[in-house]
Amino acid sequence: MNKISLKKIKTLIKSPLNKLIFKAQKVHNQNFKDANIQLASLISIKTGSCPEDCKYCPQSAHYNVELKKEKLIDIERVKLAASKAKKNGADRFCMGAAWKSLKDGNDLEAVVEMIKQVKALGLEACVTLGSITKAQAEKLKEAGLDAYNHNIDTSPEFYKEIISTRKFEERLETIKNVREAGISVCCGGIIGMGETWHDRARMLEVLANLTPQPESVPINSLVAVRGTPLANQKTIEPIELVRMIATARIILPKSRIRLSAGRKKLSKETQILCLLSGANSIFYGDSLLTTENNDMSEDKKLISSFKEIDEKINKDIYIHE
Repeated sequence: MNKISLKKIKTLIKSPLNKLIFKAQKVHNQNFKDANIQLASLISIKTGSCPEDCKYCPQSAHYNVELKKEKLIDIERVKLAASKAKKNGADRFCMGAAWKSLKDGNDLEAVVEMIKQVKALGLEACVTLGSITKAQAEKLKEAGLDAYNHNIDTSPEFYKEIISTRKFEERLETIKNVREAGISVCCGGIIGMGETWHDRARMLEVLANLTPQPESVPINSLVAVRGTPLANQKTIEPIELVRMIATARIILPKSRIRLSAGRKKLSKETQILCLLSGANSIFYGDSLLTTENNDMSEDKKLISSFKEIDEKINKDIYIHE
């Protein structure tokens, strides 16, 4: 694969919106002919007390946030949540733990068992556990893990303004370990943390030039949480998210572009525009680890609205012909 230049990404991201979306739709239709939307449900298996100092995160032990902290939850709660997710139409079940890194021993063994239980239900299994070694990645793969999420968050240059407890290169090392173990990579970032458009373009440049490209790319917009350093950050304009998704679709043609955190604040129309611009996966459920997400019933209406509106129009036209 030829390297995708920063210049190309900047040219795309600043292009007229109608042309950008049109190009994104063309790329999307070429690579996802069935136009389906993957539904991924997410549960926090260990909440709070994380030693990392990510300025956006309410799970960090560095900040005074109203959050109920929990140790690693038991397997029965995971099975119940996964069963509910499948019943409600989810294709993938994701489990997240507020760890800086995965520890061998009890923690690793517990996660292995959770993965096996999720797979037994016929769901794709995804985890996000912080940094992992290659040996740990291989053990997770043996358990049946389909995907590992480890976001780069932002550009390499702006990264140090957001996190000081983990280097950007460490994130890339974990992604490398995951890839070498044969696990699909889920890797994206966050916009709205005070970064520039240059930073956003640089983040996309890093993602697009991973070899191979990530199978899944979450595009998150900041959910400002009281008590975190970014609590007073101004909310982004919805069209900024549309531009990011459309650009990501063009330069990451075969990746699942996942409309992720921040969706709670978006109107139905904005979410549909994001889907039209190349997003083809959403996190599905009432919460995203520790922040609110859209209601499941509303999401079902959103997804079905494409087909229902088309059918209604076709029926009406047919009746009156």
